[in-house]
Amino acid sequence: MKKLLLVIVGPTAVGKTTLAINLAKYFNTEIVSADSRQFYKELNIGTAKPTKKELRSVKHHLINNISILKDYNISEFEKDAINSIDSIFKNNNLAILVGGSGLYIDTILYGIDNIPKVDLAVREKLNIQFKKKGLKFIQDKLKKLDLEYYKKIDLNNYRRIIRALEVCISTGQPFSSYLKLKERKSRYNTLIIGLKKERKVLHQLINYRVDKMIENGLINEVKSLEENRKLNALNTIGYKEIFNYLEGKCSLEKAIENIKTNSRRYAKRQLTWFNANKNIVWHEGEFNTDKIIESVHRTITQQSI
Repeated sequence: MKKLLLVIVGPTAVGKTTLAINLAKYFNTEIVSADSRQFYKELNIGTAKPTKKELRSVKHHLINNISILKDYNISEFEKDAINSIDSIFKNNNLAILVGGSGLYIDTILYGIDNIPKVDLAVREKLNIQFKKKGLKFIQDKLKKLDLEYYKKIDLNNYRRIIRALEVCISTGQPFSSYLKLKERKSRYNTLIIGLKKERKVLHQLINYRVDKMIENGLINEVKSLEENRKLNALNTIGYKEIFNYLEGKCSLEKAIENIKTNSRRYAKRQLTWFNANKNIVWHEGEFNTDKIIESVHRTITQQSI
């Protein structure tokens, strides 16, 4: 029987974790996380990690595996993810990959794109501009040079913005032009399942999740990380807004509302990214786990013929 990588994608708060755990239990297999923040052991509440009970119920890979003090790049993540998937395949015919970070999912499936080398002077200039003029300046610059990529990425990740800009400026071509998903073939036999909710419902789920994060102690978690405030790992939704509150830049109510707003915007960018992949089988509304299990069985059967 061929090995099958079952991939579960979708926007934040849509229900990926619950589905992945239910499927892992049914197929007696393990889960690899492709979330760009859940591998940091110090970040728990604000990253919506599986609960301790959920982590005990199914073995998860690439959750709580590194510290925020480590400079962890996407090449290292790709290597670790492939090693995790290969280890699962030693004893199972099916592995589950789950996450909402489109770039990380694509890196595992298709590899890192063949991005041209850039002029280091361009990178240095962009970093200086970012330090002097701020995040919005480089965001606007990316919007002008590569609107397609601008709509897809986490706009709070300045390193990713600068990476795209340096390619745009050095080559004269949009960074997105080098991300040719249509021409790439997955390194695995895959079934990619996408989860969607009606926009209003998804926003309600996001708002509820943020309220639960606050209730579960997000403010204290952020306080415990204040000495590392400047680390890139903490420049993420749920943390940067609370840091602003702790620094007196806004009220707590405003910080919470900003988390909800930024999370909704992030969900929109996630969907934009995933919608470009025509191999995704979408399940909208209240997804039926039994039907998804049937589709997995059907895929396994078809690939075994």
